[in-house]
Amino acid sequence: MAHMRSIWRGDLSFGLVNVPVKVYSATESHDRTSHQVDSADGARIRYRRVREGTDTEVEFSKIANAYESESGERVILTKDDLAMLPVSKSPEIAILEFVPIDQVDPIYFDKPYYLEPSSKSPKAYVLLAKALETTERLAIANFTLRNKTRLAALRVIDGVMTLQTLLWPDEVRVPDFDFLSADVEIRDQELDMAASLIETMASDFDPSQFEDTYQIELNKLIEARAGGDEAFPETDEAPEDDDSEVADLLAALRASVKGRGRDVPEVDSDASETDDEESAPKRAAKKTAAKKTAAKKAPAKKAAAKKDAPRRAAG
Repeated sequence: MAHMRSIWRGDLSFGLVNVPVKVYSATESHDRTSHQVDSADGARIRYRRVREGTDTEVEFSKIANAYESESGERVILTKDDLAMLPVSKSPEIAILEFVPIDQVDPIYFDKPYYLEPSSKSPKAYVLLAKALETTERLAIANFTLRNKTRLAALRVIDGVMTLQTLLWPDEVRVPDFDFLSADVEIRDQELDMAASLIETMASDFDPSQFEDTYQIELNKLIEARAGGDEAFPETDEAPEDDDSEVADLLAALRASVKGRGRDVPEVDSDASETDDEESAPKRAAKKTAAKKTAAKKAPAKKAAAKKDAPRRAAG
């Protein structure tokens, strides 16, 4: 790890066992860096910290933070004030408990860090890593990084203990969407077809097969302009969809499954007729008829839903 720089050093502790470790950021950005310029002539845009309503620049060392109290009052805290907070200064990652892996929802995961053993013998480190893998549990820990107390999950990835900071419970929003209380009807055929489509796309996750197409195209554009080419680089255009309109969800799912070269599950006789057995005019006529039928049924369904609503509420 000579090319990586540790950002924290201390002990990983559980019980009476202390494991000296170094902490490294596990991720890095591959985005191209840029700076703001005047589009007219490319002159660099600079920002200065000035007092509001004046042109007087303020030294960074004299800048404090202003917070708003619950009553709306502005409270100014200096760096010295913040340094007095009772935050643990101990260089320790304290393991609090071990929990089943599936009990920590990924929505709580924040930033990942790698832990490297920093003692002469890595035995204690390797022992804890193997124990975590064997028990299939996550270690929940807390530690202080940059004067902030963090909650974290400790897990093992390819033999390396990885510390993933966790969001605090009040940082995760509760989804409150109208559709959650709606009575959405899902037909068995639709569910079967959706499951079949999922199976046709099932695979083992290999992150190396994916690429950031935006950055690739951005790099092409940058290099083209650097070479004096004002034309926009050619890109592979997405093929046009000759038959983008779909009569219903089931038809779209069936077409998706067939498009991946898989057998289509048997459904009712009305839905089992394949597109290959129909001519183009017949398919178009069938779509038009389906749309008209859907339009006629929609008001009736709404009226029925309103009529049944009191009954459902009472039940």
